[in-house]
Amino acid sequence: MVASLRLPFVAHLFSSPSTATITGVSRRSPTILRRFPHGLFFRPRLFAAGFSAQSMASETQDRVDNLKNRVPTEVITPRSQDFNAWYLDVIANAELADYGPVRGTMVIRPYGYAIWESIQEYLNVKFKETGHSNMYFLQFIPYSFIEKEASHVEGFSLELAMVTIGGGKELEEKLVVRPTSETIVNHMFTQWIHSYRDLPLMVNQWANVTRWETRTKPFVRTLEFLWQEGHTAHATLEEAENEARQMIDIYIRFAYELAAIPVIAGRKCKVETFAGACKTYTIEAMMGDRKALQAGTSHNLGQNYSRAFGTLFTDENGQRQHVWQTSWAISTRFVGGIIMTHGDDIGLMLPPKLAPTQVVIVPIGKKDDEKVAVLTAASSVKAVLQTAGIKVKLDDSDQRTPGWKFNFWEMKGVPLRIEIGPRDVSSGSVVISRRDVPGKQGKVFGISMEPSVLEAYVKDRLDEIQSSLLERALAFRDSNIVDVSSYEELKVAISEGKWARGPWSASDEDEIKVKEETGATIRCFPFEQPEGVKICLMNGNPAEEVAIFAKSY
Repeated sequence: MVASLRLPFVAHLFSSPSTATITGVSRRSPTILRRFPHGLFFRPRLFAAGFSAQSMASETQDRVDNLKNRVPTEVITPRSQDFNAWYLDVIANAELADYGPVRGTMVIRPYGYAIWESIQEYLNVKFKETGHSNMYFLQFIPYSFIEKEASHVEGFSLELAMVTIGGGKELEEKLVVRPTSETIVNHMFTQWIHSYRDLPLMVNQWANVTRWETRTKPFVRTLEFLWQEGHTAHATLEEAENEARQMIDIYIRFAYELAAIPVIAGRKCKVETFAGACKTYTIEAMMGDRKALQAGTSHNLGQNYSRAFGTLFTDENGQRQHVWQTSWAISTRFVGGIIMTHGDDIGLMLPPKLAPTQVVIVPIGKKDDEKVAVLTAASSVKAVLQTAGIKVKLDDSDQRTPGWKFNFWEMKGVPLRIEIGPRDVSSGSVVISRRDVPGKQGKVFGISMEPSVLEAYVKDRLDEIQSSLLERALAFRDSNIVDVSSYEELKVAISEGKWARGPWSASDEDEIKVKEETGATIRCFPFEQPEGVKICLMNGNPAEEVAIFAKSY
């Protein structure tokens, strides 16, 4: 579906659907069109579990009063009641993003962008360690470039947004607003690559892309989104294959180490292979509703684009050869994956290694003389943790009660909360609560403020939370994958909302049949394959691999 965008008239982008110049987009369902409440203020939720009588007795009356004043809320729809509504509520109330004025777009708010920055920081280091350099390619691509690679234009034809007017005049050639950059990359590579001495050429860009989606979901699928987009050129097929596998390995490590998401990595089937690629490798993540999210991909492009664009080099024997290429990407949809993997009915639950704030300090005290002592101690604790390299925030605002702050930062998914009241100041200790363990079980009293003790305790707890979230997600994933040996078993597994894993050697037509009858697709042929004889679940013929089937976003 192609949209016509008139660049000079920016005001049209913000007009109503009936007058906007972007055309050809079908109306979304009421669920898709749901907007975040404007002017919504967070209303605290009751703590999941109260303190024991002994714990209460050890606390100041101020802390008791603050806990009692935590008001129930209906802001977040329970996950079990409506997963999609829950997801939108979390995004709104955790202040991650809001809808833009153009249908299907979103504005990423500072807290949501900070999560993306954590992803960028990790991957940038990995990319540079493996020899890639950051650069930037054009956003506007001549339509003739898109047409050069047949499968590419076929694969993206329904998602293209085009510019037809510029400077008040009809353009001689339509421009495509970048849906991906393989075409413009090859145009430039053709000018930069002449000899084997110019290879390998390995670059990455952090950019935005536009794909005219008809069904959208914040972070997961929007008209415009952010991503990193790597492109490389090599002298041999083997080098390109090694590169494609190397980059998917980086994504696997990122998912496990930083995001605490236990992805399943593997090769895409022919039907799901990226348009213009020979092979596509993927990391597939199971969300809290058991749907699959394609969280990152790496493509071996072979010579498909270099042949289309004439991207040649002179080899060591003086022969002219087409280069072998790869491309690979992770986008802001990974932020959606983090929400849907770890979040609960309270809100976000962020792995410490990518949380914008790892520790929040909430001072407690009503009297002026108490406040001075408490704030002094809180500032000292903050300085100790900051010096230790921990991302810490002191919430010393007077506008909200401590109980309200507890709920607000739980909503934001901050891994640890430190509470400091007058009695804590007197005893030289603090109270620490874990976000991943609600109620009394996650709260520990009497942690010393002595710098070495406090630093060690906080670091240990952050490591524990990171490991706990991964273990929890891994257990959830594995308990919802069913091994099947027949099509009937596959259908039962999918109807129960689970993933089905079984031998597969059937045709593309059979794969399409599965999708039409169950709504599930082959997510990948996992790299980790079971040993032994395999018989295709669909046709009874020998099979070399098992595939994973699931419904997906």
